[in-house]
Amino acid sequence: MKDLATVKHWIFDLDNTLYSATTNVFGKIDKKMCEFIMENLDVTKQEAVKIKNDYFHKHGTTLNGLMKKHDIDAHHFLEFVHDIDYDFLKKDPGLNEQIQNLPGEKIIFTNGSRKHAERVIERLGVEKNFQKIFDIADCDFIPKPEVEPYEKLVKTFNIKCEQSIFIEDIAKNLEPAHKMGMKTAWIENDDPYCKKGFDGNHVHYTVKNLTEFLKETNKIIGK
Repeated sequence: MKDLATVKHWIFDLDNTLYSATTNVFGKIDKKMCEFIMENLDVTKQEAVKIKNDYFHKHGTTLNGLMKKHDIDAHHFLEFVHDIDYDFLKKDPGLNEQIQNLPGEKIIFTNGSRKHAERVIERLGVEKNFQKIFDIADCDFIPKPEVEPYEKLVKTFNIKCEQSIFIEDIAKNLEPAHKMGMKTAWIENDDPYCKKGFDGNHVHYTVKNLTEFLKETNKIIGK
């Protein structure tokens, strides 16, 4: 972990990274996606689930598939699917302290919307740490792991890749970051899609608990 002492840009994915997948936030969003597909494509619930999953796997996000195949308005989709109750997300003072102690800037890089990211970090009580959010609209609706969003992120915030780390729960989303020279950390989980490629050389750190990982990092780099 001593190599993390040179990190100046701490880049975090949002969903199932800053909070545990066990909170099932994304399960609520999944349900809203199915509702949106049912209403806008006039299909059954079973067909909607199939479309949602098929587009996700083929196009990186369900939204990307809907845009390509059905000319769906992206902003309308994002507003609809993120209209969920966030109250069950609780403040995480331990995580807040460790992110606050990290030297340098902290950035959120998400396939979700800015509004969703702002709601999540406010509920977690970590919002003061993140002055920069790079969402799917900033990516021109091109999702990770396509390389274009990473390149635009770096250019927008003048990020030095060799002084950066990207922390993310989907292992294959770390590949472009690694190729660009960033350090990478995978939030360990058992989801087959998220886990695919977790044992590749593009994953520098495997993280069981984000707060503990950052706590250990801060100790080693002298914070």
